[in-house]
Amino acid sequence: MTVSTQQAPSVSHGFELQPGKVVDVEINHPVKVRIKVPLIGYEMGKYIILKHPVSSRPSDYQDVLVDGNVVIVRYILEGEHGQCFAFRSTIKHITKYPESFIIVNYPKKIESRQLRLQQRIITHLPASIMVDSENGDQKSLRLSGVIGDISTKGCGFAFKADNAKITVNKRDVFVCIQHPNTGEVKIPATVCNSRNEQGKVSVGIKFFDDDEQVGSLLEQLFIDQNML
Repeated sequence: MTVSTQQAPSVSHGFELQPGKVVDVEINHPVKVRIKVPLIGYEMGKYIILKHPVSSRPSDYQDVLVDGNVVIVRYILEGEHGQCFAFRSTIKHITKYPESFIIVNYPKKIESRQLRLQQRIITHLPASIMVDSENGDQKSLRLSGVIGDISTKGCGFAFKADNAKITVNKRDVFVCIQHPNTGEVKIPATVCNSRNEQGKVSVGIKFFDDDEQVGSLLEQLFIDQNML
């Protein structure tokens, strides 16, 4: 995933993350701590509710997760460009019952930054990623799923996993897509990132720059490359 350092952050006017999505929370007082917790819910203009992190020692966060402390919340929304959002807020309250939740004040502004230099087209394209076995005696590993967005530079691939901890390591792969005329096309690529959200594994993939199959494939799929 390429981050554009040329673009200044823009300001978003609303919080659009769905419950269950994971956010990154940074607290800097009295010590710097960063935690990843799921969103529980929110009321527009009033507050946002986050799950309190689970720890074997309840005292691990008692000094930083306190009423009035400033937090910086970051999260990513996939889409045509892929955007990282961030806002500053304060902890409104830490609940103990019926569960431990972090309630933060609804932000006055939310900044966003595009993560991709090239726009991607939203799609729902059946595909698979294939990893060649390092041992020639074994078959290649193939994961079937769906391409949710694509450009000439890369794509977002997702598949279902039985294990909520499974991810895909950063390595070279082949993205396999059915070409309307020539059958299956294997596009050489590399995995940039991977995350597992309740059994749905999302994989960020970058195509090798010297591969000409991608442009031909997009043309055959009636995807206008002038939009990319």
